Amino acid sequence: MYAYLKGDLSWKSPAAVVVEVNGVGYHVHIPLSTFSAIQNLDKATIYTHLIVREDAHTLFGFATQVERTMFIQLIGVTGVGATTAQLILSSMTVDEVRSAIIGEQAHVLQRVKGIGGKTAKQIILDLKDKLSKESPDGPVLLPMADQAVREEALNALMSLGFSRIAIQKALNAVLKENPGLTKVEDLIKAALRALAG
Repeated sequence: MYAYLKGDLSWKSPAAVVVEVNGVGYHVHIPLSTFSAIQNLDKATIYTHLIVREDAHTLFGFATQVERTMFIQLIGVTGVGATTAQLILSSMTVDEVRSAIIGEQAHVLQRVKGIGGKTAKQIILDLKDKLSKESPDGPVLLPMADQAVREEALNALMSLGFSRIAIQKALNAVLKENPGLTKVEDLIKAALRALAG
């Protein structure tokens, strides 16, 4: 329902923020990784996911769309609720979660409070194939600012109809050859050349 909220951060804590948009304050639950990314900001774009239950409508928010996607995938696993998924993303980066799942490292997931052996194995069982298909080579790791540029380029290229896997491969190749690319437009142009080649 809400794709993102863009506005003033009127209140922040490591577990939640209030984002004020046009005079309305939205209380958003966040993982620690998102807090780290926004703690020094006055304004931010928070990518959101709304969970509706009989007794509550709860907004969860993330600094990046990659984090939000991982959260949605985690809550799709039997036995993993929103609070557990938030804890996982507070304890580990998205890449660490992905690596633990693809590498079938249940013990790594079990380091997260509240994740037992059974739940860790269920997460791996449900998500391993899905995550392996999404990132065949794994993304090239970039500094936080560059990661946002990569993400913007990825979304723009997906809106043009290219598949996520093809785009990931093209972006990986482009960024390995030209690590200095910092503008979204340049990255998109280079990736389009790679996709056409």
